Amino acid sequence: MSVNGAPFSYLTGLECTNCGLSHDADAPNNVCRVCGKVLYARYDLASARRTLDRDCFRDRPADLWRYHELLPIRQPDNVITLGEGVTPLLRMPRLGESLGLKNLWMKDESLNPTGSFKARGMAVAVSRARELGLKRLAAPSAGNAGAALATYAARAGLEAWIFMPADTPRVPLIECRLAGARAFVLDGLINDAGRIVRSRSSWFDVSTLREPYRVEGKKTMGYELAEQFAWSLPDAIIYPTGGGTGLVGMVKAFDEMETLGWIGSKRPRMYSVQSSGCAPIVRAFEAGRRDAPIWENARTIASGLRVPAAIGDYLMLDAIRRTDGVALAVDDDEIMAATDLVAVREGAWLSPEGAATICAAQRLREDGTLKAHETVVLFNTGGGMVYPDLQSATLPRVAIDGRDVPECDP
Repeated sequence: MSVNGAPFSYLTGLECTNCGLSHDADAPNNVCRVCGKVLYARYDLASARRTLDRDCFRDRPADLWRYHELLPIRQPDNVITLGEGVTPLLRMPRLGESLGLKNLWMKDESLNPTGSFKARGMAVAVSRARELGLKRLAAPSAGNAGAALATYAARAGLEAWIFMPADTPRVPLIECRLAGARAFVLDGLINDAGRIVRSRSSWFDVSTLREPYRVEGKKTMGYELAEQFAWSLPDAIIYPTGGGTGLVGMVKAFDEMETLGWIGSKRPRMYSVQSSGCAPIVRAFEAGRRDAPIWENARTIASGLRVPAAIGDYLMLDAIRRTDGVALAVDDDEIMAATDLVAVREGAWLSPEGAATICAAQRLREDGTLKAHETVVLFNTGGGMVYPDLQSATLPRVAIDGRDVPECDP
């Protein structure tokens, strides 16, 4: 379908990111049929450059579908949306003062409909699944992705099967139940849940980077960041990395925008943050590897970072090195301290994954990797309210007449 003479989507096909083999985008696909690696959606960017002006987005609705020509849905009637995307880019002056960074910003993904950035990927993946005629979708999840799949599948009228570790935070479990998903917990990690998903042929696997379209939803964070910075890009992006779809999606977006003539060749340095209790990408980066062997006995309070093995390991490691970035790990106690710091300094309750980026920023500033004047963007990928069990709600009690209220400081 065309809109004002231009196609609703410039999608042309799928391409393997490893061997380059082309795949038909109008048939259901998971990974490359030859090498088993990640597929990317490709677009006719030459035609898009002739017909699409970046200034047109100013007059479009404030959701990720404003970039529909660069997303894989061919017919607008197949778009499944709850208003996801176009999240705030917030200046963080008081936190920046604490960290020694004069131009510190936070992209706050907690304002997405399901409480995390996972809404972006699932909105696009579910929309495309519906367009391709799929009826039953399945995924492993550490929590937020499952909640997003359940929610968007319900809105699309599709069936969702979701498998999560038993210690998944309670809020996503509630979201899955409320949305009517066929959701289960197991004594294991997300990679164990993934094996269950891949054991059946009766459902379509929408696991992270095991289908081509979740990354397309995540890449819109890159488009938004460029637009919010008036088509410039920051010096550095600090991103919490589990499966890595957001990190590689933004790099994909930056490459597309350069081809479209909307930005130049400058790229932000991409800093990948993991937990010291599950840091396969950090270990591989430090060892000079392009693959990341499985991390045994993974454990961390940041459930989104508890991904022992990622199919997109080579994409993440390539993106980090190509942009002169770094992969680093932080401890759980550092994450908890950072959660308190940003709440007191900026009034923001971050997910532990988001708080991990603050720990990383502090370390990178202390060792001189980040300069005081540089524009740095932290990504808070979800809301702290998804993790209520990590925080205490105990407050001091006062008498009804207020006699126990302490005096204010002079």
